[in-house]
Amino acid sequence: MSQWTTWANLLTALRLALALPTAHAIVSQRWWFAAVLFILAVVSDFLDGYFARKLGQTSIVGGALDHLTDAIYVTASCWAVAQLGLINPYLCWLIPVAFIQYALDSKSLSGKALRTSRIGKSNGVAYFVVAGVAVGTGALKLDLLLTPLAWFAWLLVASTMLSMLDRAFALLRSN
Repeated sequence: MSQWTTWANLLTALRLALALPTAHAIVSQRWWFAAVLFILAVVSDFLDGYFARKLGQTSIVGGALDHLTDAIYVTASCWAVAQLGLINPYLCWLIPVAFIQYALDSKSLSGKALRTSRIGKSNGVAYFVVAGVAVGTGALKLDLLLTPLAWFAWLLVASTMLSMLDRAFALLRSN
């Protein structure tokens, strides 16, 4: 198998294919359908790394594809949530900018593995949390979580900007 056609990358491709249908289900407030799609995406995110390691199919390409797919999935999901006015609109624009900075800073375009930071990794998980809480709130009619969700999204805007500044300062220090 080439580094592109692995079982892990197939799972990653599944998550990528779920990005637009999930966003559409959120915008159309088909919450249970969005919940099923979201669960499939999260399961694929956990399993792609597991299978890559278990089957000896880890690669720089697979790691970059996994992170890119995560960025696309959470950007689309957060955009849809923002369209409903449940979170601020800035987060869905910051996610791809932060990912691009992360990829460029890691020099992944020259074939190097992505270098994660603690805050960046935490933000990556938190983006999924925002989407998951929004979908779960809609599916289970838990309106009491809407205000904490909105505040959490604002905190995530701040931590994303902090992460981007941290990467920029680290790059300046290394030169």
